[in-house]
Amino acid sequence: MSDYNELEEEEFGTQMTGKTLRRLIGTLRPHWKMVVGFILAITLVSTLDSIFTYLGKVIIDTAIIPRDGAQLTRIMLGYGIVAVTQLSAVFTFIWLCGLLGSKVEFDLRQRMFEHLQKLSLSYFDKMPVGWLISRVRSDTERIAELISWGFLDITWAIVNVITALIFMSTISWQLTLIVVLMLPVLLTVAVWFKNRILTHYRQVRKINSKITGAYNENITGVRVVKALRREDANLNEFQAKTSEMYKAAFRAAWMSALFQPCVQIISALAIGTVVGYGAAQVQTGSMSVGGIQAFIAYVTFMMWPILDLSRVYAEMQQSVASAERVFSLLDSDPEIKDRPNAVSVPSIMGEIEFDHVDFYYTEDKPVLRDFTLTIKPGEVIALVGPTGAGKSTIVNLMCRFYEPKAGTIRLAGRDYTELTLQSIQSRIGMVLQTPRLFSGTIRENIRYGRLDATNEEVEAAAKLAGADDFIRTFEKVYDTEVGEGGVLLSVGQKQLISLARAVLAKPDIFIMDEATSSVDTLTEALIQRGMETVMKGRTSFIIAHRLSTIKRADRILVIENGQIAEVGTHAELMRNQGHYYRLYTKQFRTERAIAYGLETAKEGDEVAAR
Repeated sequence: MSDYNELEEEEFGTQMTGKTLRRLIGTLRPHWKMVVGFILAITLVSTLDSIFTYLGKVIIDTAIIPRDGAQLTRIMLGYGIVAVTQLSAVFTFIWLCGLLGSKVEFDLRQRMFEHLQKLSLSYFDKMPVGWLISRVRSDTERIAELISWGFLDITWAIVNVITALIFMSTISWQLTLIVVLMLPVLLTVAVWFKNRILTHYRQVRKINSKITGAYNENITGVRVVKALRREDANLNEFQAKTSEMYKAAFRAAWMSALFQPCVQIISALAIGTVVGYGAAQVQTGSMSVGGIQAFIAYVTFMMWPILDLSRVYAEMQQSVASAERVFSLLDSDPEIKDRPNAVSVPSIMGEIEFDHVDFYYTEDKPVLRDFTLTIKPGEVIALVGPTGAGKSTIVNLMCRFYEPKAGTIRLAGRDYTELTLQSIQSRIGMVLQTPRLFSGTIRENIRYGRLDATNEEVEAAAKLAGADDFIRTFEKVYDTEVGEGGVLLSVGQKQLISLARAVLAKPDIFIMDEATSSVDTLTEALIQRGMETVMKGRTSFIIAHRLSTIKRADRILVIENGQIAEVGTHAELMRNQGHYYRLYTKQFRTERAIAYGLETAKEGDEVAAR
């Protein structure tokens, strides 16, 4: 879990920038018709609320005080018509509000998912999965809440203030002026609280990402945690994070709670002033009893949404912090992308050339240095060497998951930066050490790289890869569910399905990266036969720790410290008795010792049993 302690999320300023708010508002642009309908509906509701209050004044002044029953009946009839109209408007704006939130959340998640597909592997090397999930899930939910219900409350408050001031001015412009002078005081208080609340909520969201990352890390690595008895240590680290988040949330809640009483005090002073001044005007006859009652109602009517804005404002700080995180992800540029005028080619079959290539993940730790290699079309190349020597980096560079820091890589005689990423990566088939399947059926997983493949083509690929036999043992055959990550299948079965997927894609270049290191001898033989079928006529790379699997390679490259230490066929390298010879004989002796130990243990068990 220490990686989460060391990795710090990008910092944002303490100001809620206009750019962030403009981008938030921009999320509504595709749904502008709904926004217009929402604003019209809420304006109608607010106007009808003001009319209700004004009708109260009319009832007191023209019906109750004069005791005019007929006038009271007429006013109450109008009151009923207004109420029915208002109910329809309330239904409309609440329905539109909820729909807007759902659409914005859908749009944001789709944009983020699409953008994540475009980002380079280097981005995922630096960003833990938990952080990304936190942005895609909880942050987009919070933004949707702001856009929908926050937008509702803010619009309601603005429209209420405007309509209330208009009706108040028809009753007494002097009292209206008092209320208007009070509004800047409220804004000043809001600005004072704004930065403090926003700072604390940014801290809460930042720590929440670390906690999500810790959850993900511990759940996905639960076997290692239990095997190494890391439960207590991980729990202590997790408690430290939650304690830090609690303190930040406590400070944010304290400031939010203090904000509302301050606003209420200002509102109470304003209402007290209105009552005192209005009572004096009633005594002099310049204002009616219904007028002062309506005016106080308007002040309360206007203050209620402003008071509620204290809650909305606190929530908005959290949403803005979430928006900054989401937009920062959307603003992340892929390090590897198509160059201007990049061309798409139907095939990359041909000579592959590494021309004096240098590469590093971090500047102080070079992985490849002045690496030069030429591979002929259809040649099978095996890469061997110690862990960290640069074997996987070579194929990752060839796939253009990364690009050289210096030097050039050419495919079929062209600098591969002149080609589109799609035309390169769609023509490469890869089977990894840890096979990755996706939730769904076996058929869907084999078809994953070629969605237009027919059922016959899927089954033919499985037969070539050696997967058809075990698939036919299942009741639902190719329609068998594999579970999340292929959890319902063995490692060997998953590997054979991965191989079938590569066969179906008909790649120009084929890569096997430690594909047999986690399977038993029988399954390894099946995978080997499938590999030989796939590699016919294709340029192929095999990365292997089990050196017995690469004897038939056209060339074996021993990679050490980012350079080619030795090259040749299996027979040639064994005769030379160099790096490869030492690796091979050491591994052979180790395997023999393990096998001998197992046999000796078995014999000992039999003797003990007798």
